[in-house]
Amino acid sequence: MNQFINTLNKNLNNKLQIIDLDEQNLFEKAQKSITCIKIAYAELKNFVLNNTFINEEEEIQFFKEIKPGVLSQLIYFSKLNYIDSKRPLGSFEIQQKYLLNELEKLTSYFNNHLEFYRYYRMKSTFLDDKLFIRGREDFHLHLDNPMVYTDPDFSTSMDYMVAEIMANDRLEVYLKTEIDTLLLKSNNPNWGQLGYLGTTSLQWTDNKTALVELIYALHAMGSINKGTIEIRELTAFFEQALNVRIPDVYRTFLEFKYRNSKTKYIDDLKVALLRKMDEDLKSKTQNS
Repeated sequence: MNQFINTLNKNLNNKLQIIDLDEQNLFEKAQKSITCIKIAYAELKNFVLNNTFINEEEEIQFFKEIKPGVLSQLIYFSKLNYIDSKRPLGSFEIQQKYLLNELEKLTSYFNNHLEFYRYYRMKSTFLDDKLFIRGREDFHLHLDNPMVYTDPDFSTSMDYMVAEIMANDRLEVYLKTEIDTLLLKSNNPNWGQLGYLGTTSLQWTDNKTALVELIYALHAMGSINKGTIEIRELTAFFEQALNVRIPDVYRTFLEFKYRNSKTKYIDDLKVALLRKMDEDLKSKTQNS
């Protein structure tokens, strides 16, 4: 199972990353992402229905981690598409009120499912055999999701709710970032005016993770405004200058702390610069 899951997740993430880089329109990005995720989700379901779990531990892992990981992305982009389609035009106050209301909905969901939310956040396991094994949906927890019972062969009591929590986490980051951007625009009337660039259109063509690493490095070094500029302002500048959206800069930075190579892009940047210097010197020597 692990090989199939790893391949499916890798392929899906690669496709989503390409969409994220290539598509600037949020509606189109969400629609294309949803299409990719639905295909992967169908493949995941087909695999489970045609294979048998080795033991209960493997089944629990699937319905507690693997399925929600894919399903949460479908929920996230669906909600993102809906929120953006209903977002009002107009003043900062009108848009801020709308986005804050959406944040309040996430808080309400949390409060309505506090018992399970705590269980999941604390990484508890003592109820897993009741919550994440098929056919055991009679456990008395508050359930308000009709999807739980639509496909008993591919659903458990709480796998959808885990996916909902994961999606809401991403949505919270998006909403807070949008509110921060609105605040920046409100407090800085000239925000986005980067000066005359002629006919040049600058576009960030590397992955967004690399740009986040660069932004935090510049901030930590104090290279811009002696380090007094806030991360959200610096991010907004690069977004505007390089025609790119970075909706989860804070979470991306947190993930850096746990990866094997914490400064992968900075390290690669140094290697690339040294290689360029060596190539130029070599070329100059040959032409002398």
